[in-house]
Amino acid sequence: GAVEQAKADQDLLIAHLAELAALEPVAGEEARLAATRADMQKGERLAGDLEALRHVWEGSDSPLAALRVAARKLDRIAGEHALLTEALAALDRAVIEAGEAEDKLQAAAEALLHDPNALENAETRLFELRAAARKHRCEVDDLPELMRTMRGRLDAIEGGEAQLDALEAAAKEARTTYVATAQKAHAARLAGAAKLDAAVAAELAPLKLDAARFLTQITALPEDRWGASGMDAVEFLISTNPGADFAALGKIASGGELSRFILALKVALAEQGGAATIIFDEIDRGVGGAVASAIGERLARLASREGQLLAVTHSPQVAARGQQHYLIAKASSGTVTRTSVVLLDAVGRQEEIARMLSGAEVTPEARAQADRLLERV
Repeated sequence: GAVEQAKADQDLLIAHLAELAALEPVAGEEARLAATRADMQKGERLAGDLEALRHVWEGSDSPLAALRVAARKLDRIAGEHALLTEALAALDRAVIEAGEAEDKLQAAAEALLHDPNALENAETRLFELRAAARKHRCEVDDLPELMRTMRGRLDAIEGGEAQLDALEAAAKEARTTYVATAQKAHAARLAGAAKLDAAVAAELAPLKLDAARFLTQITALPEDRWGASGMDAVEFLISTNPGADFAALGKIASGGELSRFILALKVALAEQGGAATIIFDEIDRGVGGAVASAIGERLARLASREGQLLAVTHSPQVAARGQQHYLIAKASSGTVTRTSVVLLDAVGRQEEIARMLSGAEVTPEARAQADRLLERV
């Protein structure tokens, strides 16, 4: 979880910071070390030549000593001729230049002189800095800033532990409240399911479903599936034949049966309110007579409580119960088929119900029966 991940991040940051703190990287250090290493490597290459030069310049017969001897001798006779005076001046300059050269050579030798371990130490330091930079996928000069970033993240995690404790306490309290509320909902569902099962059972026989059984199944869900509606899974089960096992309503009921079960459910739940529009498609399929009348009566009762109810039907008993009657017809012309929907007036409605009763030829008896059906509404 998030807490475990934060703890893992904290441990990793502490370890990385300890490594970098021991290394103590400084911005610009890589360039300075590289330059120092280059100088020391150069000094090692030049050490032999400088030593040879030292022997030349420091011996009793060194160039500078010879120049000084010559200058002293020339100084004794320089006044004898102007050219000798000029020669002495040049020789004096040579002594000065040679002295400066000797000083420069001494300074160079001292500058290039280093501790034998210094080069190894510089190379080791460079290796450690560059290894750390590779590990953290950054430049060596970015290591100090990386340490500051890590410290900031570590501070945020450590400061967040207190917040996590508070959140965990709040989550625990919320869970307790949720469970208590969900358990009340579960108890209410059990009571409501028993009432609903009884109410639906009372509607089944008139709808020619007298052999069917209806059961509201309430199953406890595992905690990872709890939701805003509680800890239960609610499913409507039916058994359409005696001795048959219960199964989900939508899986074993035929189209007509499903519509009648839904009608029974809607009637049983009518007091609870429902959808603004309900559509039943051929709910009367395979039934007639008293069953069709029972369906029509229940549809009418349901329509009076709901916003709008549409029923597609071939039953005159059902059609007669509607407040409005639309005739749906198909007509073919060549390869084109058209469907028309026509709102019938009172005469047209009587004629259509009579046709539904008698078939293609509408008889006076059918019209009279249609009148009787319409009068009951």
